[in-house]
Amino acid sequence: MRVEIVTLFPELIEQATSHSILGRAQAGGYLELACVNPRDFTQDRHRTVDDCPFGGGAGMVMKAEPLVAAIEAATGGDTSVPVLLTAPDGEPFTQALAQELASLPRVVIVCGHYEGIDERVRDGWITREISLGDYVLTGGELAALVMLDASVRLLPGVLGNASSAQEESFEGGVLEYPHYTRPALFQGRGIPEVLTSGHHANVAKWRRTQALARTRVRRPDLWEKLLPLSKADQKLLAVHDAQTAQDEAPASREEAQASARAEQSVRVDEPVSNPE
Repeated sequence: MRVEIVTLFPELIEQATSHSILGRAQAGGYLELACVNPRDFTQDRHRTVDDCPFGGGAGMVMKAEPLVAAIEAATGGDTSVPVLLTAPDGEPFTQALAQELASLPRVVIVCGHYEGIDERVRDGWITREISLGDYVLTGGELAALVMLDASVRLLPGVLGNASSAQEESFEGGVLEYPHYTRPALFQGRGIPEVLTSGHHANVAKWRRTQALARTRVRRPDLWEKLLPLSKADQKLLAVHDAQTAQDEAPASREEAQASARAEQSVRVDEPVSNPE
């Protein structure tokens, strides 16, 4: 996969991608990464890449000339190469989109800055606009790095264990199940017995159940997209809910008993009023 990032701060991209998964992906030949700086395509002594917006207003806008020149240098004039813009008003970045990007042989990511880029660049050279969420960053570099990391780790061979990417959160539309490692007992806290049973089918069922239950509680938006559940998933959750209710029942009884004892104690300690 070849990725060109159009950025005013190539050193930020280069430093962040020289470590961990992205660094190993480049060393292993899975990722070819290059940065293109719009300042290298300016014509004035100050290497100006921004200017005041027409109509007035706060902030500056990235100029069209150096930005388009940088984009065309990144694509090499190939109009079939997707050109993505990091923008707060773009479509939300999702795991599905990361998978889509990972399937592409080549992509260009343009990092926005200041108040944004000249709208004519968006109209004529940007093929897709991506947002990480409903908030604003100082620049698009952090967003580009997130998109890059999420996509590159899905490339075959990048992760040490090929199944790792398949079992993570958002794969299959659910959050990931809980994880545990040694020691089995930590400060009085144990682990689910099924995980040490050696029964792989039961472990798989437990993990699927936990993923469904966690998604239902934490991400109602994702949960709605899962409905209607398969009969197998419905059965797993029914068993889970019944067991949870059973586990919570003794605690509820103990709380009720403790409350009753406390109330009785208060009544005993209350002074008896003398009738006049």
